[in-house]
Amino acid sequence: MTHFSPDMAARARELVSLYPEPRSALIPLCHLAQEQDGWLRPEAMEEIAGLVGVTAAEVRGTATFYDMLHTEPVGRYLVSICTNIACLLGGAEELLAHAERTLGVRAGRTTPDGVITLEDAECLAGCDRAPCVTVNHRYVGGLSADAFDQLVADLRAGRRGDEIPAHGTLVRVRRNGGLRVEGAQVAAERAAMSAAQADRARAAHDASGAGDG
Repeated sequence: MTHFSPDMAARARELVSLYPEPRSALIPLCHLAQEQDGWLRPEAMEEIAGLVGVTAAEVRGTATFYDMLHTEPVGRYLVSICTNIACLLGGAEELLAHAERTLGVRAGRTTPDGVITLEDAECLAGCDRAPCVTVNHRYVGGLSADAFDQLVADLRAGRRGDEIPAHGTLVRVRRNGGLRVEGAQVAAERAAMSAAQADRARAAHDASGAGDG
């Protein structure tokens, strides 16, 4: 039984078909699973492993390397406050302390209602808007304490839905163009790659036999 919904399962198969090697789709599939559930559930990692031909442990090992992939539950909104040097000089430490007091949780934790996870981020690449804040990886600008409180109120009231989707959704527009490869070409390239690997293996075996002689 699949963990993905019917639509997500179809998108997963479509993603795998885009790559000559199925395991190349591992990270895109992780994002797809996170779009469905908000985080990477063990069941999703098992299914991804089956789709790309690796173990669930390999999926988890890959996912835990990347900050944007979460193997533990997070809130509907991941609020990240940059505390790198430029933002630190711009008041990020004070803003983070204010956020912790306002939300009643420390950085790295989720509010009891499950709505907001607060994150202390190393760098959000928005040094011109210090202290930089993102919500679900969308920039919301450099915020004062009052502006942060308004942001939280808006998120709780659902007033930023058009701008900020629930956590896990990277894009809301399905790709309908750009780089595409016909299925027949992908199959042909996979067959050619397998043949080349077999030829190299035979050559290595023959060379090893010649050396023994």
